[in-house]
Amino acid sequence: MTRIGVVLRPEIAPEALIEAARTADAAGVDEVWLWEDCFFSGGLSTAALVLAHTDRVNVGIGVLPTAMRNVASTAMEIATIARVHPGRLRVGLGHGVQSWMGQIGGRVQSPLTLLREQMAALTSLLAGDMVTVQGRYVSLDEVKLNWPPPQPPPLLVGATGPKTLALSGRSSTGTILTSETTPEQARTAIEHIDGGPRHEVIVYVSVDSDSDASTHAVQRWIDAGATTVVLEPSADRSDLNSVFEAAASLTTEFDASR
Repeated sequence: MTRIGVVLRPEIAPEALIEAARTADAAGVDEVWLWEDCFFSGGLSTAALVLAHTDRVNVGIGVLPTAMRNVASTAMEIATIARVHPGRLRVGLGHGVQSWMGQIGGRVQSPLTLLREQMAALTSLLAGDMVTVQGRYVSLDEVKLNWPPPQPPPLLVGATGPKTLALSGRSSTGTILTSETTPEQARTAIEHIDGGPRHEVIVYVSVDSDSDASTHAVQRWIDAGATTVVLEPSADRSDLNSVFEAAASLTTEFDASR
């Protein structure tokens, strides 16, 4: 199944985000995506806001920078949202922009190791397991969630380089690719991921004009292997109605073609 989503960019103020999400929901958008860019709004808090104020639209977070938080607190927050809104959340983790991580004192020598350790621990915690681990960056001593989600949300990895792409294939249910990714680069990335036929591939696609959101334009990434195409409006685009309508129309088209 091909999903079509729309980014609700971090430049949207928190108090305006709810109305934007409601408009997307009413338009029939299948999925809205949120970014945890420094230093805008928190990814998990905004996801909770969107889910609480909409009826059907799903939410993807792409991505939470692993260096910004302890994995136990991340698990607690994800579990809380997933219990209240089961089946409507997908969560991506990533290295984060390293200059931002430096600003908060969170830059590590091996972002790849940190991501690998957090993904493993988070997956186990959300599954309700008792976790004890002493890694290079993640240390847990008999940690177990009291309220694990009956239906853990899919965990994704935001990746660009071949090592992180390969890690995503081994440790996550899907990979998020940036809007700088061409269809040809998406094909190459999928080869590095090697995650099997059930591995999701989410690709952001810049939509500077309405023609960028046409079926012909989007189809190129689907042909390359994308399972979700997320329309990414420019930062200065204030009216998102046409983007929402395009996403809903594309969803209907691809559903009808199956």
